[in-house]
Amino acid sequence: MSGDWPLGEDGAWCEIVSESGGPRPALFLDRDGVVVDEVEYLCEVEKVALCPGVAGMIARANQAGIAVVIVTNQSGIARGLYGWADFAAVQDEIARRLKAEGAFWDAVMAAPFHPQGRAPWRHPDHPTRKPNPGMLLAAARALDLDLGRSWILGDRATDMAAGHRAGLAGGIFLGQGYDGEEAARAMAEAAPDYAVLRARDTLQAATLLPLFADPPTHAA
Repeated sequence: MSGDWPLGEDGAWCEIVSESGGPRPALFLDRDGVVVDEVEYLCEVEKVALCPGVAGMIARANQAGIAVVIVTNQSGIARGLYGWADFAAVQDEIARRLKAEGAFWDAVMAAPFHPQGRAPWRHPDHPTRKPNPGMLLAAARALDLDLGRSWILGDRATDMAAGHRAGLAGGIFLGQGYDGEEAARAMAEAAPDYAVLRARDTLQAATLLPLFADPPTHAA
């Protein structure tokens, strides 16, 4: 813990809400463009808007005993555009809106690092910044997650790459915000041991998730 924020020794945000309760799969979610509408450097509560269908998808995961983990790059902190207090306020608003629809997350991981950032968050390739898998691996250790049965949803190729590097079963690329070359890079992460699916939005992604076809593994 550093100051009033749940920061790890490396300075990354590591908020664990739930207890582990034994091995279980996880649904990893990028935040901007997946959980909330894409807003450049989101740091104002009044600009928070949940993506259609995301609360229902998270609630479904909650009910099935699937851990829900937010994994988000927050280069705006490294760039000096906002601070942890702004990030926390936005997170509180997102959590409040999800709770109103019967949904919650089990952990939030945020990487403030960027190659062009300011000290102490300037780093050429920090292990927690996607496409690196550090945030996913940290959540797995804290919550005793079964990464081999877990999936990630994201709207960038770096999300798909992070899932692949972490040893997940697969990822779903949401193509509503990025297409063309970005989509090609995302789909190129597919491998014999890592599936990459594509969905137009969160609503369609929920219908494609193999996680929801599995029996419950943990009491929510």
